[in-house]
Amino acid sequence: MKYLSLIFFMSLLPQYAGKSLRGDGSHPRTFEDIKNEIAGYSDTAKAIIDLAVHGKAQNRSYERLAVFADTVGPRLSGSKNLDAAIQYMFSALQKDGLENVHLEPVKVPHWERGEEFAVMLEPRNHSIAILGLGSSVATPPEGITAEVMVVASFDELHRRAQEAKGKIVVYNQPFVTYGETVRYRSQGAVEAAKVGAVATLIRSIASFSIDSPHTGWQNYQSGVPQIPTACISVEDAEMMSRMALRGTKIVVYLKMGARTYPDSPSFNTVAEIVGNKYPEQIVLVSGHLDSWDVGQGAMDDGGGAFISWEALSLIKDLGLRPKRTLRMVLWTGEEQGGVGAEQYYQLHKENISNFDIVMESDEGTFKPSGLAFTGNAKARDIIKEIMALLLPINVTDVFDNADGTDINYWMRDGVPGASLRDDLSKYFWFHHSQGDTMTVQDPNQMNLCAAVWTVVSYVIADMEEMLPRTVSKQGMSKQGWLSVECLTVSSKQKN
Repeated sequence: MKYLSLIFFMSLLPQYAGKSLRGDGSHPRTFEDIKNEIAGYSDTAKAIIDLAVHGKAQNRSYERLAVFADTVGPRLSGSKNLDAAIQYMFSALQKDGLENVHLEPVKVPHWERGEEFAVMLEPRNHSIAILGLGSSVATPPEGITAEVMVVASFDELHRRAQEAKGKIVVYNQPFVTYGETVRYRSQGAVEAAKVGAVATLIRSIASFSIDSPHTGWQNYQSGVPQIPTACISVEDAEMMSRMALRGTKIVVYLKMGARTYPDSPSFNTVAEIVGNKYPEQIVLVSGHLDSWDVGQGAMDDGGGAFISWEALSLIKDLGLRPKRTLRMVLWTGEEQGGVGAEQYYQLHKENISNFDIVMESDEGTFKPSGLAFTGNAKARDIIKEIMALLLPINVTDVFDNADGTDINYWMRDGVPGASLRDDLSKYFWFHHSQGDTMTVQDPNQMNLCAAVWTVVSYVIADMEEMLPRTVSKQGMSKQGWLSVECLTVSSKQKN
């Protein structure tokens, strides 16, 4: 009898983390029912597309972003520019008539690059364009003059470790993919310091270059000396590599005035359209408001932030109000590793079962090709049906593995996640460089991205049931969790 009771209990466990999502207590519908429900949004999707792409909202996200980027400029964590950007957005969102506009306080790193320059002294005089890497220490006030050792990989550095002491290590690693190559930026200083180098100059993590250095965050390691580190252009890295292969002695003078200050107060910026039936349940759309201190931060991540704002504006303009709350969050401190988002997660994770999906756009707003999705197979099938509503603009593909520093905290605990997939062919030409300006942005492409972002977020927020998810501990009662553990059901999705 005890086992029959357990089997009966298990039969009542919902497919959805947290709670039964059918208000009438009936059994979950068939997938055919869900397909028919989604198909019923066809006219709404067309109205959103028409307004965003052809109607009065055409180019609005681009024009809003242009005013913002030209007015505020780059927005480094801890800077006055970021403070100004947050206040700008707080006021703009209120003026737009969105609901529950507010700021949630967090602490973010405060690093400033200060004065910095590098000059090749031998074999000839040559000015080297550099950008110090985030969290780098400064050189001594008089700078560092040292011979250069050029390596193409960590393996080569370790093989030649005896040669590195007292030298400036220049990394000339080839660009493979961003994910694979960025480790030289993040770990290059630590690995060089371990073998006695006095500084590092790292080839920019870029697929194309016009003598432009690309900055980014880097990490020191406890117990390893902290040495100054900066990125240099692809051209200078390759030139020094050619010189070194010819046996030419290279000497460089490097001076950096970087400083790290105590963490600064900052804010995640929030606005909503409150749901009319399940207001406690959340569909979250997002981008990050901070940027690096070069260029304008228009691409990374002004575009993602502003299509997230546009999604709420379009829904409001059409007089729509979904069943669930559509919440926009503009993250702070993303470039330092999702610092603002991690604090948001800690503050709100007790309500994790109410988060239907978390969405982030942080890989450009170029011509969209579809949506990258992280979630279980049933949820993916639903997303595919929703994406079919975007056939009028030919953006229907669903890709694996949503990507977003700020939403990873939620996805690792089983909440479905989505990120915009667009044409990345030129993204790393401009990423973290002086080239990240409004000139990179295209209003027509932003219109299409806004349409995708709005249709997907609105339909998910308005469907009768939340997306199915892998059951997590946060989304289940203790009794239910223990019962699932007894039957060795997987507890959490692996990203």
